[in-house]
Amino acid sequence: MTTHLRVLLFTLFIYTTATAQENSPYSRYGLGDMVPNQNMINRGMGGIAAGYADYQTINFVNPASYGNLGYIDSFTLRNNPNALRNTIFDIGVEINTRTLKEGDPPQRFTATNLLVSYLQLGIPVKMRKLNKKGVFMGMSMGLRPVSRINYKVYKNGRLQDIDSLLTVYEGSGGISEANFGAGIRIKKFNLGFNTGYRFGNKDYSTRLSFINDSVTYYQSNSASKTNFGSVFTNAGMQYEITFKNKNRKPKGVLRLGAYGSLSKTLGATQDIIRETVVYDEFGAPSRIDSVFEKSVKGDIVYPAMLGFGFTYQDSSNHWLFGADFEQTYWDKYRFYNQADQVRNSWRVRVGADFFPADLRTPLKKYFSFVRYRAGFYYGNDYIDLGASRPEYGITLGFGFPLKLRKGYYETQTSILNTTLEFGSRGNKNSDLRENIFRIGFGLALGDMWFNRSKYY
Repeated sequence: MTTHLRVLLFTLFIYTTATAQENSPYSRYGLGDMVPNQNMINRGMGGIAAGYADYQTINFVNPASYGNLGYIDSFTLRNNPNALRNTIFDIGVEINTRTLKEGDPPQRFTATNLLVSYLQLGIPVKMRKLNKKGVFMGMSMGLRPVSRINYKVYKNGRLQDIDSLLTVYEGSGGISEANFGAGIRIKKFNLGFNTGYRFGNKDYSTRLSFINDSVTYYQSNSASKTNFGSVFTNAGMQYEITFKNKNRKPKGVLRLGAYGSLSKTLGATQDIIRETVVYDEFGAPSRIDSVFEKSVKGDIVYPAMLGFGFTYQDSSNHWLFGADFEQTYWDKYRFYNQADQVRNSWRVRVGADFFPADLRTPLKKYFSFVRYRAGFYYGNDYIDLGASRPEYGITLGFGFPLKLRKGYYETQTSILNTTLEFGSRGNKNSDLRENIFRIGFGLALGDMWFNRSKYY
């Protein structure tokens, strides 16, 4: 147990010390670039999550799936009699490369970043009497980013009859959330919720510099620093339908799912500064004049969201496929009672999972025990810059078992889930197009936590 706590504390330290260096001008609008909100397993299948549930997976998109942390279906037991309901600790990291392309004049900018995607702990709740009646329960807790703001944009222009002007737009910040959730499975119906604290900051600045050889101008800086946070809640449900063949034997399971959250108001405080500065020969600024507004209170309206979908799994446990639809109502977004250049967004996701092994597969055939995943998504960008801006991508994923269980007394499981994503924002007619390549790694460690040792 001490070893598990050390691992948890170490990874929390990594999360809190990691910084995002993404440079995306799109993150200037709304609440920044919304990061993928699924674990690496779901991301490998195009992001489908509404109808997905598994005893070795923490699907925090639809908290109804937590009920399956304590439940192992008959299809899985048929192919893996030694399957155990373990506590799962899952950490996800990603390497992403963003390439910005501007058409007039043709320009290209590329940035590569290493980012922490999530830290999550899933715990099956043992209730022996209720388990016999078909009631199972699981819990989850963790920490993950929701959005990121990081950009620095230079703009050269000229004020008519005055002089050339250099404008520097710079911003940083983003949103994170600490979450706790629980889910319950009653027969074939699952219900669950997430709650916790969503917090973040949004720091913007605009600096103006006149470019002139004969006249000296002071430079100006307009900046605002906003901190915000609030308790949040979202919920989900799932329902299973079992299909049988002519011999009344199970043929497959269709799992329907839905999840969503209501609009939420986050309390905020803002510091505003307007100043004129001059820089010395070493580049150090000196303030000439300034105006401050400290701790200006206000609200940020976080938009509502709704998603639904399904998965279908065959009785041999070899194939799983599904689809999702998700919509976020950004037209209700407000920042200190001000709207922004955002619009309602939607996304369609389709994905599949293939597992070659069965009960008769020898352990020496390692790649038969690897899970192979693929998917794609398509929708519209929530940033509204005039023209329609599609957002789309294809994904590939793999689940590599780091240890194949040979016997009943082995309780540990370790799975490395990887994902590759090729995505794009914008189209050929866009002034600015962004291509994204992501490589994600999710390490899911399973073991029997919180159990008292017994000797016979």
